[in-house]
Amino acid sequence: MTITAEEQSKLQILMTNLGYQFQNLELLAQALTHRSYLNEVKTEFLEHNERLEFLGDAVLELVITEYLFRTYIERSEGELTSFRAAVVRTESLAQTSLQLEVGEYIFMSKGEAATGGRTRPYILANAFEALLGAIYIDGGMESCKALVDTLLVPKFIPIIANRLDIDSKSRLQELAQEVHKFTPIYKLLHEEGPDHERTFTVEVIVNNESFGQGKGRTKQEAEQAAASEGLIRLESGIIQK
Repeated sequence: MTITAEEQSKLQILMTNLGYQFQNLELLAQALTHRSYLNEVKTEFLEHNERLEFLGDAVLELVITEYLFRTYIERSEGELTSFRAAVVRTESLAQTSLQLEVGEYIFMSKGEAATGGRTRPYILANAFEALLGAIYIDGGMESCKALVDTLLVPKFIPIIANRLDIDSKSRLQELAQEVHKFTPIYKLLHEEGPDHERTFTVEVIVNNESFGQGKGRTKQEAEQAAASEGLIRLESGIIQK
């Protein structure tokens, strides 16, 4: 992939935000290339970021796991697993990408960009993992640890202090049973989009009353999003016993 002077200047801003300088700018560009971009730019020398995302996912899990293992020696395996899941989940990584403005640098099709692709959570989360994979190849594990220490490790303080790692579905079930004496039921309202980018919409119902709706790229994500909305309404007192 040939990177123009204008693109190099733009990518320099992202590297400043990341706190990491790539030796191989083409590797950085690949980490930012969404699959949709290949539909508009036909070249055998261009590759999307999904392989780097696969690598970055593994690197991220190892770095976070080692940090938790060495830092929280009094915690059980189950708690550590829950803490890790809270930080590496799509919403958390997407939030970090938003803070870094990663979406502004992703190479994607005009259609994807026009429909909100630059702020779509799973695209941002995948791009973050791809960037981590690219950093691993470009600068090694220590560079990845430095990035994770700066951007993700601070998230553990509020998560552990307030047990925010307990997923929304579990918390909603506990509260719904306590307040309403009923277990939440999740209903799939509809699904749309191509097979590789499916979007699901789910409604959560308690005692025949709608508590909220949520969307996600999987049914599980949509259920969690619906449960999060239900929690907000329940905890704020909008839905009373």
